[in-house]
Amino acid sequence: MIEKEAMYKLTYGLFVLTTKYGKDNGCIVNTVSMLTNTPKRITVYVDKSNYTEELIRKTGEFNACVLTEKTPFSIFEKFGFASGRDVDKIAPEEYPRTENGLVYLNEYSNAVISGKVIGAHDYGTHTLFVAEVTEAKVLSDDKSVTYEYYQSNIKPRPNATPSDKEKWVCKVCGYEHEGPLPDDFICPWCTHPAEDFERIS
Repeated sequence: MIEKEAMYKLTYGLFVLTTKYGKDNGCIVNTVSMLTNTPKRITVYVDKSNYTEELIRKTGEFNACVLTEKTPFSIFEKFGFASGRDVDKIAPEEYPRTENGLVYLNEYSNAVISGKVIGAHDYGTHTLFVAEVTEAKVLSDDKSVTYEYYQSNIKPRPNATPSDKEKWVCKVCGYEHEGPLPDDFICPWCTHPAEDFERIS
């Protein structure tokens, strides 16, 4: 079953990708987008250094859970923006599963979308997966968490230390740039322009 309301949750946010190859694995990503409405297809942008990327290539299936503003920092610590090969981040009995047999994070998600990969494109450090949506369901009405909200309200503030280098963050995908930001700068992750960056130090 594919619920339209679940697809609307992909407009923006941070997501937990889950997959399985022997054991369950998962990580946090910040780019899951609707590609086409009929048939329903999505794209997922995953760092190649992330073990979950390798598992998606091997299995061809994943779940994308849309995180909410209620998500505690402990979830971000647990799944992280990178996923280790030997780290067992998911206890099978801890989370329910969708029809494809993959676990999904239900407590801090407002929707879960299951995808079957139909194409993969190499973008240097990242892989862009194109997937057919096989299942999508709404889990709650809670607001999706944006990267900006995560930085401002969830991520603990580090102790202030003096720095002589400028740092900038892309408000769309979270890419951090160090040093001066040229007017014609393009984000290497999401290709948004310099105007979508804000200074963080």
